[in-house]
Order: sequence, then C-alpha cells, then structure tokens
Amino acid sequence: MKKSKTKSQITRSEALAFRRRWKTVNDFVKGELCNTSVDEKLGQLILLMTSAKELGWTKAQEVEANEVRARWNKLRRVYDV
Repeated sequence: MKKSKTKSQITRSEALAFRRRWKTVNDFVKGELCNTSVDEKLGQLILLMTSAKELGWTKAQEVEANEVRARWNKLRRVYDV
C-alpha cells in the first residue's frame, strides 16, 4: 500500500488568499470590539471571571497573583517607591 503524499507547501496564491481571509476576519473582530460598549465589555469580563471560578481556576490565579505582587513589592523596595 502506497502512502499518500501530503502537501507540505502552499502556493503563493494560496498563501495570499489565506492572508486575505484572516485580514477580513481580523477587521471584523476589530470593528466589533470598537462598537462594543464599555458596559457590555464589563459584563463579558464578569462572565469570564465567573466561569473561571466555577471551573476551579481561582486557585491558580491566586498563586500567580501572589507571584506578581511579590515581584512588584521587590521592585518597589529596589527603587524605593
């Protein structure tokens, strides 16, 4: 049984088409973000944070937050701020 050859490279025109498609997607997403109100963005953030809590990710966040606080405190001591 022969192994089928997989295409390892794309043509220039395929690459340009791929790039155009993603530019279209990115432009749409940027437009949506610009047109989203601050209240809606805050609601989305609250929803994400609630989801993290429900999934049990808060423990990892606490550890990372403590590490960040320790770094900031070290910088404050070094720069006497």
